[in-house]
Amino acid sequence: MSNEIAKRAFLSRPPEPPANMLMNDPLQAIYIGSTKIFEVPFSWSFSNLTNPHIAVVGITGSGKSYFVKTLLVRASYIWNSNAIIVDFAGEYKNWVKQSGGIVVALGKGDYINIMDLSGMKPIDRTKQIVSSLEILTDISSFPEQRRITEEAIEQSYVNYGFVPSERPQMGKEGPTLKDVIALLQEKVQEGTYEYPAELENAIYRLRQFAREGEDFFARKSTVDIGKLANSGLVALDLSALPDERFRALAALFILQTMKEIMRSEGWSELKGLKTIVVLDEAWKVASDDRSEAITIVREGRKYQFGLIVASQNPTDVNEAIFSNVGTTFILRIKFEKFMNYLQSSLNFSPFIRTEISKFGVGQAAVDMAFQTSLRFPEIFLLEKVYGEEPLSIYTIDVTGVLTESELGSQVVDKEYQMEKEELRNKLVEYNLTAEEIEKVFSSMEQNGRRMKVDTLVRMLKEGGISVSNIVMFLKNMGVEDQVITRIMA
Repeated sequence: MSNEIAKRAFLSRPPEPPANMLMNDPLQAIYIGSTKIFEVPFSWSFSNLTNPHIAVVGITGSGKSYFVKTLLVRASYIWNSNAIIVDFAGEYKNWVKQSGGIVVALGKGDYINIMDLSGMKPIDRTKQIVSSLEILTDISSFPEQRRITEEAIEQSYVNYGFVPSERPQMGKEGPTLKDVIALLQEKVQEGTYEYPAELENAIYRLRQFAREGEDFFARKSTVDIGKLANSGLVALDLSALPDERFRALAALFILQTMKEIMRSEGWSELKGLKTIVVLDEAWKVASDDRSEAITIVREGRKYQFGLIVASQNPTDVNEAIFSNVGTTFILRIKFEKFMNYLQSSLNFSPFIRTEISKFGVGQAAVDMAFQTSLRFPEIFLLEKVYGEEPLSIYTIDVTGVLTESELGSQVVDKEYQMEKEELRNKLVEYNLTAEEIEKVFSSMEQNGRRMKVDTLVRMLKEGGISVSNIVMFLKNMGVEDQVITRIMA
């Protein structure tokens, strides 16, 4: 009967695009891996997509940084692409050094003057600086302070001989934030300003980024972003900066400058991508509607300029980015609220949702926005990301922590996996010494790169890590709360 035939699985449309949409020209596309259902070799190209931008999401240890490294290396081989990694946690610096790239460590002797014009009109750079302050501080809640600050920035450029509405000659030295603060202090000394408290508060807000020892963005630049944009593989290591506001300010300036470089260079006959910028865990930069990340996502295609936004927390990425990027790679996601956010943003099926929750390291769902509407699913499953070198996986084993009766019907992971550098960076983040870290890796190597979770907790305690930091470390790995409670009991 026809109604019986309709139920047959072989007549259903499979959740994969046709092979001709996935198997692009190997000389003009980046091989990623094979699809899970039909084992079709998938080579990524943006030629038939809305744009070249990529979002990558997945929990710690799912293989995000490994995927990013693979894509950058192959883009360099195929298109001779430059890459700038805005590295919030210092996760990429060792790899970039090993690959012969350039590492710039802000906060360790390198400085960026956020008032550098880089060929921009002073009036436009002023708007960008004020926009950054609106994202990072509460200045938008105080219109008078915002106005005072904007006027002082504009006047600083005028004092250095710049015309606000004209593009300056390249290389001409400009003012710094300290010059802006000095102008505001002159107003205080004059004593004629109608709102002295507003003036003092405007000075205090700028001083947060210009104090002695923390004036990383209020001194003459030692870093030329324009040159770095054409220098192959570059990591801008922000991990030594004092806090998230400083790291976000650096990232915003870099994005603003790259956007202007992108526009000034314009389109060329070259195929592929000229430059790729990577934002990894840059939640403050990727989440705000006013961020240049969103502007770049909307404009980058016509300039052969790509942006990769990577995060373990999808809700840290503005929905406008998910709506506008050409490709989203979803690695393993565990938390229900993250999965809900992704499913509502990308509109994938319950089947895909279930598969994502079961992913191992390197497995992914890929969502692609094609230029033309086609009658097939735009999201599919990838068996594994195949990178340039074997993936060194280290496993934390939590078997036996909860009994079968305690588990009941609840499914709890029995092991948690991370790449070596990712695990090392996590241990550094929680202040374990280099000697103690080597002890951890030595012990894991002796046991096939595995360690029982109670052994790891004991070693962390012996290394002087507080109980609260150990709990946060386990939470960041994705360990369930009831398992952490039992481990720490």
